[in-house]
Amino acid sequence: MAALRVDFRSDTVTQPTPGMRAAMAAAEVGDDHFGEDPTVQALQARVASLLGKEAALWVPTGTMANQVALRVLTRPGDEVVVPREAHTAWLEAGASAANAGVQFREIGRDGVFSTADLDGAVNPRGQIITPPTTLLAVENTHNRAGGVAWPPAQLRDVAETAARLGLSTYMDGARLWNAAVATETPEAVLAAPFDLVSVCLSKGLGAPAGSVVAGTRETIALALRARKMLGGQMRQVGVLAAAGLYALEHHRPTLADDHAHARLVAETLGQVRGVALAADGVQTNIVLVRLTDEAPAASTVVARAAARGVGVFAFGPRAIRVVVHRDLSRPACLDGAAVLADCIAEGGR
Repeated sequence: MAALRVDFRSDTVTQPTPGMRAAMAAAEVGDDHFGEDPTVQALQARVASLLGKEAALWVPTGTMANQVALRVLTRPGDEVVVPREAHTAWLEAGASAANAGVQFREIGRDGVFSTADLDGAVNPRGQIITPPTTLLAVENTHNRAGGVAWPPAQLRDVAETAARLGLSTYMDGARLWNAAVATETPEAVLAAPFDLVSVCLSKGLGAPAGSVVAGTRETIALALRARKMLGGQMRQVGVLAAAGLYALEHHRPTLADDHAHARLVAETLGQVRGVALAADGVQTNIVLVRLTDEAPAASTVVARAAARGVGVFAFGPRAIRVVVHRDLSRPACLDGAAVLADCIAEGGR
């Protein structure tokens, strides 16, 4: 495979900037196992403030953030309501069943659902046939739906409905930064109705690792124990926390550029025969390209693009995902889109 000159596979492939590397090298550190890493403490306080929560906890990955939330907010045998194709259910190697012992009920479409959908999905407690529904877990933005951001009013309504129904609430906000930009709504407003919220620092913001879970002090104390049980408690992790702090202060303003570049990619690909894609439907930095029967299979497109130095990810037999990130300039995005367009227009199987 040729070296990738345009890597659309994920927004996790970004490289630390010189400024971020300098911040990591200069980070003051301590043993976070004892709560003594000042840079971790600063990052947790900063994220808690941004999300309007009392406390926060650094974890190594977004998957661990989701698993910690499930361990804290559910019991084995519970049912969790999620949007269709949620990350927790589809993309975490079965961890939710293995770690938390929960099962999922998927509702809605295109990454979101209504209060009526939620009302109809909740099992009653106190009887022995069906599992009790105890948690609502939304994903914002929704990865497999193509980076869809929840409309803020709808997000608030489903969270308030969940609370009325006696459910705990969790938001997988791995790309909440993108959702805030797309909806022009502060992260704290989007996070307000949820018991726990997670955000990722290694996706759109470009840090090399790390997510943060935020909620009440009591809930975060429980999350600390769950992190320990899952093997996520680390030592002088301030070197990574420093990257997250740098990203929060310096990289959030560029997310709007990623969204604009994603729409440019969508405009190019939407003109290709065999592609079902509306550029005006692209809300954030993810472009979900559906291939009709006239187009080659997704695996064929991926292989052809890789041979020409463009990385892209298959999202099924007839869909590919393009993710734009801070390491891709406007010319690079246009170049990559042109290559993908050629690979699809070439036809074949």
